[in-house]
Amino acid sequence: MSGLFQIVGTPSENREELLEELREMGFAWADYEEERYWIDQAAAMNGHTYAEVEEASRRLWRVFDKAVRYVHRRRDLYELIGIPPVLWNMLDQAPVADEPKISRYARFDFAVSEDPEHPGAASVKLLELNADTPTGYVESSIATPWMCSRLGLRSMNDGMAAQVRAAWEAEKPDTAACIAYGEHEEDSGTIEALVRHSGRDMRLVDCLELTIDDGLVKDGQGEPISRMFALYPKEWMSVDDGGEALAYAVESGQLKLFNHPHAILLQSKGMMAVVWGLHELGMLYDDEEREAIAKYMLPTYNKPIFSGDYVSKSMFGREGGSVRMYGQGGELELEDEEGYDTSGLFPVVYQKRADLPRVTTAEGELHLLVGMFVIDGVPCGMLGRAGGLITGNASHFIALGVE
Repeated sequence: MSGLFQIVGTPSENREELLEELREMGFAWADYEEERYWIDQAAAMNGHTYAEVEEASRRLWRVFDKAVRYVHRRRDLYELIGIPPVLWNMLDQAPVADEPKISRYARFDFAVSEDPEHPGAASVKLLELNADTPTGYVESSIATPWMCSRLGLRSMNDGMAAQVRAAWEAEKPDTAACIAYGEHEEDSGTIEALVRHSGRDMRLVDCLELTIDDGLVKDGQGEPISRMFALYPKEWMSVDDGGEALAYAVESGQLKLFNHPHAILLQSKGMMAVVWGLHELGMLYDDEEREAIAKYMLPTYNKPIFSGDYVSKSMFGREGGSVRMYGQGGELELEDEEGYDTSGLFPVVYQKRADLPRVTTAEGELHLLVGMFVIDGVPCGMLGRAGGLITGNASHFIALGVE
């Protein structure tokens, strides 16, 4: 069991009343299809552990920003990290952000466990960066502060809404979109919360109702869209009907898409292999950046060079889909069977294994994943997920706070 996290609180006997309160705040999927997604407890860490997670996020954000600028317009590297060719012109022609805000809305996912060489200290290892369309915003920005207040913990997420406001003031989207808006509770609730926190007067639309004519994008009522935040994975443009037309709309400058097109470079898990390769070759990074890579990242390659104790995953897998875990002898130990496996569509990366710490909750003994949102370039909000060794669709949300 993890010595870094203490599970705080006893679940209320009046769960239905709390669920209604959460619904009123905008978190309508705390229970989903008779499953208890939200755990009515919190995982508490000390201030030193939080500081280490925040430091890892801040330093790695700079590392990945530098890598994107290195990869930009190198089509051999686009291919290496699985970027669909239909997006290459869009990426080449779009200007890269001047400051380290290539993605203004992202989330790191970490394995945070006790450092075996320094008992009581935290070892923070990056598992992946969700830099294009991360979910969990409502859980982090709304439900987590509420839970921490109930349980007497410090919430470190109180600044998330202000960061969203700053990001959207810079991008000035006129529309926010997701797939099946009004029907898909989580995605709809996510963009509604983001729009509310942005303070902007915007249209909310269903991506499936958009029409595109020679690069001009219109909503379901035929109104033109010029600046859009879309909770829509950019790699889907390579497989969806209309995806190529959407890419052309961005490429031709008729649609400003937010997150920026280059967020897909950050999103690809292949970028972790690029960063690690540059680190091993002594290229691009200075001593401080190489120290951060060695400390906070895991060896990651685009070929299966490990003899055992590693993980393979699609460069564009989501919610645990396509993840396979291998034991010390190289045998397949565990694979996700619930998420959508995209390893047939995109290349695979191979990463040294770092198991998640175990915690005992009201829902049983689970493995804890620590996420950190980076909004407008600032690490500003934690997301706790508790489930199996692979964090997939069946995992729970648990609030993270500081003692």
